[in-house]
Formats: sequence, structure tokens, C-alpha cells
Amino acid sequence: MTRFTLKTLAAASALALAAGAADARTYRVGYNIYVGFMPYGWMAENGVLDRWAEKYGIEIEMILVNDYVGGINQFVARDLDAMSVASMDALTIPAAGGVDTTIAIAGDFSNGNDGILSKTATDVAGLVGETVHLFELTVSHYLLSRALEENGFSLRDVRTVNVTDADIAPAWLATDAVSHAVAWNPMLLEMQNGYAGANRIFDSASTPEEIVDVLMFHTDTVRNEPEFVKAMVGAWYETMAIMSGGDEAADAMIADLADASGASVEDFLAQLASTHMYYTPEEAYELMTSERHQQTWDFVRSFSFEVGLFGEMAASEDFIGIEFPDGTILGDPDNVMLRIDASFTRMAIDGDL
Repeated sequence: MTRFTLKTLAAASALALAAGAADARTYRVGYNIYVGFMPYGWMAENGVLDRWAEKYGIEIEMILVNDYVGGINQFVARDLDAMSVASMDALTIPAAGGVDTTIAIAGDFSNGNDGILSKTATDVAGLVGETVHLFELTVSHYLLSRALEENGFSLRDVRTVNVTDADIAPAWLATDAVSHAVAWNPMLLEMQNGYAGANRIFDSASTPEEIVDVLMFHTDTVRNEPEFVKAMVGAWYETMAIMSGGDEAADAMIADLADASGASVEDFLAQLASTHMYYTPEEAYELMTSERHQQTWDFVRSFSFEVGLFGEMAASEDFIGIEFPDGTILGDPDNVMLRIDASFTRMAIDGDL
């Protein structure tokens, strides 16, 4: 098995498109340890990204970012040209901060990878009046909001205590004072398996295609340097074809991904089972251009405004404009800061990359 280390820094060695051309532009892409993001590192380690970068006469560095929010901040500062994120975070950090951002790859959605656990409650109603521990202002907070909303309640009906993703599992396992918690995998499985009698009272399988993992780019880069996006999209779907092949190559890749994420193959497959990968561009394109995807963004922006993620200047959830592939704009058309661009996925479908 090819060793796929956590210190991934794989540069695609590109050739100039023509003799005498200027040195190739180098792009930096960040990713984090998460089941849906691991293929980015693998495609850099295993030559897939090399081939696509060379095709477009560019260089691409794939960089493991151990601090997820720190990686997003590097994107905001333009130290990264692209970053893998949960879609909500593209809205609430760069877009809300005035950085025009484009989502060009929809990689997967959480289909049970995020969940609410309780030591005492057997359903969401049992959380009312209780304290819930979670990493505030993240997808965990969003999932709690949606769980309450789906059951006729709201965030006002519970108290929340902020616990980081690094501390949530130890806190849950250490004391019964932490009775209810929200987390994502692999911590979620660790917490559920580590406490006998833990009840999973809600998870993201009940809100399909809402917590979507994506690759975000700077909008001006997408417009002015589309070769970079084409290379990333092409490499992604070549990698997805290998991963979903059901053969020895797929098995070897899964073993590499598990190794890189610090998990056993069994544990990694358990995480993958609750992650719906968009293995084909057709499936991703259908999501990105659908009305239900626009509805999801309406949920996300409403939550984001409610908890203050748009900042003090925002008077409503319409503060930021979100543009969709059909030209529809949700929010302020004069302040469009997030764009869903399905055109490169369409190119992958049509064989035009």
C-alpha cells in the first residue's frame, strides 16, 4: 500500500504549455482530516493531480491544514487559493467577511456523520430546558437548530455550552454532567461507542443534502484563471471513479485514506457509510442546480443570521447575496459574496475538461 502521510505537501510538476512560456503559476489548496476531504490528499500523493495540473500548464500544492478554521482564515488572507469546507462555513467566514467566494465542487453530504447524543433523553423533545454541549457556530450548532425546528422547537428552548471539536469527546466521556452533546465523526462514533446506553436522538441523515462538503475558490480566480478550477475538478472526478470502482484499486485507495486519517479500515468504512459521496459529476450537478439546494441555503442563512454569524451590520438574513447556477439570487443582489458555480461540473459531464 502506498504510504499516504499526514504531512501531505504534494506539488504537481507542470510543464510550460509552449516553449518560452513564463514559469507556471502555483496554486495552493488546503484540506482537513475528514472522511469526505481525504481524497484531496490522496490524488496529490498518487499522481492524479500531477496529470491534471500538467495538462493546464500549472502547479498545484495540496496542503494538509490541521487547524480547520485556521485554514479558512488562510483562504481569506489569500494564502490558499482553495479550501475544502462544509458549505455553511463558506458563507459564514469568507463571504460574510467580504471575500467573494465561489463553490465549484460539491464533494459529499453528511448522511449521519453529524449527530446529537444524549445520556438521558430518548428524543429531541427531551432536550427542551436542558444544556447541550457542542462546538458553537459550526455545523453542530446548525444541526441542533434544525433538529429543534423539525420537532416544533427552537434554539431558545435549550442552553448551549461551547466545547471545541478537540474537547467534545473527552468531556462527554469524563462526566455525566455532560448529558447531551452534538458532534461529528470520528468523535461522534467514539462518544457513542464509549458510553453504554448513549442515545443518538437525531443525526444528519434526517436532513439529507444540507451539510454539504465543498471546495471553495476565490471568485476572481475562477473568472480569470479557470484552468486551475478545471484541473481540480478533473482530478476530483478521476479520483472519485477510482474510489467507487469496487475493485482492487478502490480497496487500496480506501486503505490509504484510512491510514492517512489515522483510522482503521473498518472505522473509516463506518464513517464512509454515513457520508454520501457524489461520485459522479451528474449527481453533483443535479444537486447544485436543484431548487432543494436553494432551500437548504435559505435554512443556512437564516440560522447564520440568528446566531450572529453575519456580524453587527446585518439587519436580516438578506444581508449577503447567494447566487445560484440559474442566476437566482437569494439575499441582497448588490452584495453577492457567495456563488454556486456548476459550470465546471457540467464540463466534467460533457467531457470538456
